[in-house]
Amino acid sequence: MVDHAASPAPRVWQRYDRRQRLVRFFLTLLSLTLIVWAVRDIDIFWPWVWDAPNQISNLGARMWPPDPRRLSEIASAMVETVHIATLATMLNVFIALPVAYIAAQNTTPNRACLWLGRFILVASRSVNTIIWALLFVAIFGPGVLAGILAIMFRSIGFVGKLMGEAIEEIDRRPVEAMEATGASKLKVVAYAIVPQVMPAFFAIVILRWDINIRESTVLGLVGAGGIGVILQGSIDTFAWRTVATILLAIIALVLFGEAVTSWLRRRVI
Repeated sequence: MVDHAASPAPRVWQRYDRRQRLVRFFLTLLSLTLIVWAVRDIDIFWPWVWDAPNQISNLGARMWPPDPRRLSEIASAMVETVHIATLATMLNVFIALPVAYIAAQNTTPNRACLWLGRFILVASRSVNTIIWALLFVAIFGPGVLAGILAIMFRSIGFVGKLMGEAIEEIDRRPVEAMEATGASKLKVVAYAIVPQVMPAFFAIVILRWDINIRESTVLGLVGAGGIGVILQGSIDTFAWRTVATILLAIIALVLFGEAVTSWLRRRVI
């Protein structure tokens, strides 16, 4: 006799159960609500947004072809920009390394030094390069010095934090061995810590130099030297063909910095 009883319904695999789907739905709804609220709160002038493609097309037509008549002046400003980035990176090392040493938990002398080091790192990274530049322009006046100091103070947080993390990840056995022999703190640092962090040091400094080249290109917008001075002047005088030449020169400089840093990583690290 054939059993005509209903067969069980096939099991359907689902990635999320009902509770997880509800949670994801409410999170998505909350995210969309926050986005809509933020867009409405910042008071965007939407006619300008809709007209942006026309403005971009018009500006592009006015910028083409680039004007090479100020090329020598632009090249000189680009060299100055590289000098700003290089000097700032080199000076930054002398401050960032001691700060990294006291900000690392396994090398800091005491808790007060630990929190002092971390405060310096946070303060440096919290203030944008342009803000640092504005402060130093107000103190030292417009020029290259303000740009160098702005880049340097911004770099302390980056280099110091990454170097501090590299110090915290070192192998403690060489340090303990040297301390057991009665070696001084200076010798422990020189022979047990420095050799372990040197690869990270070169990688971090090279990377930061590359970043500093990019950041140095805009410092002139606030009077801190470099190619940004000519760029700001060209924008203010509506010399759009010169602006195009400067933008192409900046792109070329960034590509040059990328090539140099890649070569240095292969040769040094």
